[in-house]
Amino acid sequence: QVHLVESGGGLVQAGGSLRLSCLVSGGGVRYYAMGWFRQAPGKEREFVVAINWGGGSTDYLNSVKGRFTISRDNAKNTVYLQMNSLKPEDTAVYYCAARPDMRGTAVVVWNKADEYNYWGQGTQVTVSS
Repeated sequence: QVHLVESGGGLVQAGGSLRLSCLVSGGGVRYYAMGWFRQAPGKEREFVVAINWGGGSTDYLNSVKGRFTISRDNAKNTVYLQMNSLKPEDTAVYYCAARPDMRGTAVVVWNKADEYNYWGQGTQVTVSS
């Protein structure tokens, strides 16, 4: 069974920064593409950013480009989301998600929730104005 555990959420003022982490453990697949999604109260879950196993391919939601950066340390089975210049509209529960990549060579990334197989429990990010 694959487990994803997010951490790093919290309360921050507008313009501040947070770094989210997602630790992946378990499962029989070595390689995973990863994504971050978020869900604000009363809204649907939306794609934020994704990265392939090799780290060379990424995709960002337009509204976070230039402010958020995804990275990964495969030796630590961890994916990071550095969030700078945070805005009140970034307030949401942030979820990481994993999609197995059987050979670890895929260069495509996925930006739809139903394309991911495993999900974390979420971490709250609140940005005050």
